[in-house]
Amino acid sequence: MARKSPGALRAQSRLAGRSGGKTSPIDGLSSRANAAIVRLQLRHPKIGSVATALTSYRRAIWRSGRWLELLGDCPCPSCDPVGQRDILEGAMRRLPPAARRELRRVVDALDEEFLRKTLPDPRAAELNAWDAQAWWRHRLRGR
Repeated sequence: MARKSPGALRAQSRLAGRSGGKTSPIDGLSSRANAAIVRLQLRHPKIGSVATALTSYRRAIWRSGRWLELLGDCPCPSCDPVGQRDILEGAMRRLPPAARRELRRVVDALDEEFLRKTLPDPRAAELNAWDAQAWWRHRLRGR
């Protein structure tokens, strides 16, 4: 029977100490990919919660109808699918290749729906350099 490596046991004990032993795995990802995401979040806390970003991105895309609608004047960043997509992209850039592929596969399915429910914004690249960096910031929400 395979045993956990000493490094895996240390990481697990550090995680249990910081989060009270409660971590919610991301549906559709292997335990190795989930562990890589947890390690990433421990090393880079500014990234934010990947599980929360994925849940919010998924919810924003699937709850809308034919077009992705603006969610009013809600001040919370979890209502903005673009902000959540930024968090996911930041995580995917820093994850090891195998975990990146798994997360990318889940996010790609949501990206297809995001593209279907939005329109290209011809002026997005002209607004500022930050908007010009990512394709999901080049989209308009339809009506």
